[in-house]
Amino acid sequence: MPVVGRGGRRRHPRGGGSGRGRGSAGQRRPSPRQAHRAEAAALHEAAPGRPGPTAPEGRSATIGRTYTAPDGTEYRPSMWLTVTLDSYGPVRPDGSPVDPTTYDYRRAAWDAITFPRLLDRFWQNLRRCVGWNVQYAGCVEPQRRLAPHAHFAIRGTIPRAVLRQVVAATYHQVWWPKAEELSCRPVWDADAETWCDSATGNPLIDWDTAVDAIDDEPAHVTRFGAQVRAEGVNANDRDVDRTIGYITKYITKSAADCHTVTTDRQRDHLERFWRELLVTPCSERCANWLLYGIQPKNAHARLRPGNCKGRVHQRSTLGIGGRRIPVSRDWSGKTLADHRYDARAWVQALLGVSDGDTAADPESLAPVAWELARPNDPDLPPMRHRLLRALAQRIQWRNALNAARDRAAQYDSTTVLSATGDDGGGIAARVNGHRHSHPSGCRRRRWRCCSGSASRR
Repeated sequence: MPVVGRGGRRRHPRGGGSGRGRGSAGQRRPSPRQAHRAEAAALHEAAPGRPGPTAPEGRSATIGRTYTAPDGTEYRPSMWLTVTLDSYGPVRPDGSPVDPTTYDYRRAAWDAITFPRLLDRFWQNLRRCVGWNVQYAGCVEPQRRLAPHAHFAIRGTIPRAVLRQVVAATYHQVWWPKAEELSCRPVWDADAETWCDSATGNPLIDWDTAVDAIDDEPAHVTRFGAQVRAEGVNANDRDVDRTIGYITKYITKSAADCHTVTTDRQRDHLERFWRELLVTPCSERCANWLLYGIQPKNAHARLRPGNCKGRVHQRSTLGIGGRRIPVSRDWSGKTLADHRYDARAWVQALLGVSDGDTAADPESLAPVAWELARPNDPDLPPMRHRLLRALAQRIQWRNALNAARDRAAQYDSTTVLSATGDDGGGIAARVNGHRHSHPSGCRRRRWRCCSGSASRR
């Protein structure tokens, strides 16, 4: 009779058990994680002279291996990785297809929409393979052919053979109903409260029925292309600043502005690709499912077939709807509270003010017990008053910040920003169209406008 052994597992009294997790000789089989580590070690041994990563500090580690130079200097290099999507047909140097009639625009649109999910699967597979929590920061941008590709900076080094194998083995399956041909002109039936085919008058297939009818093949499979570029980056390399700038420049840059359209072939290619994105479903609730005779999940009368509000369908995004700058959670080593503190310190430095609470002695502060306010508390203002107060406070913050930015723009970049007002002894800001000054020596953090109706803390 089976008994419960240590750790809560059920085991047979003779040690045989059901055979799960053990080999033919009674030895325990390696787990998938151990098998991936053994494979990575074998790849490292097969590439002599190339230093590869070990599993540093287990799966909780977020940095790679530390190397030691012949002179005893220790350093920890990083990597620069570029991954692309597959080919959809031959293209010219300007990115336009050689033969637009054979260029696979449908697969290009599906790959562009599902590209973020493919990246998530790649990082999941890579972490399982190398055995440590790989951290990354990168950007997603369209190529000249308008297909998205990604550049990433990785904290630590990974063998290039391992990266290529993980890229080749990574894929994403889209288990949605087939959407191949635009075969329906849907209309809304107000009496039946459902979408119907305008030609036959029959109701369209609902989402649950369409999902149940899916066979053993997914609607689409997204894979990476054969081009994988991986380079090592050291702290003292001359290309470090260029690498960092290559990622950060896309924070304020639109996807449509990455490449300038100068020829008619490029304009036609952009128009064809965008037209395909307009009719490609982006989610289970996308209105484009109606064009294929399927009612999306939670269908309603406000849907407009071919006019989905998703960002992936916009001409300015080209299928890259969000997460243009993907960053892993432990990349910076800071928590959300740390980032808020940095943002607060940046604003205070720009405005030229200091936080009076930081200079106070913690032992001299009176003890305060915080508790969650209840709706029936007598000292709690009404909700409309709190909302108006929060809006007024945000408006004043923004006006003060914009005024400080305008003052900073008047000085040379090498000049230290001076936060004194016109009278030489105050901090000036423009709040609600009025100019205010506050004594620089005073630590009060409240600015009131001339009418006294708004304040800034």
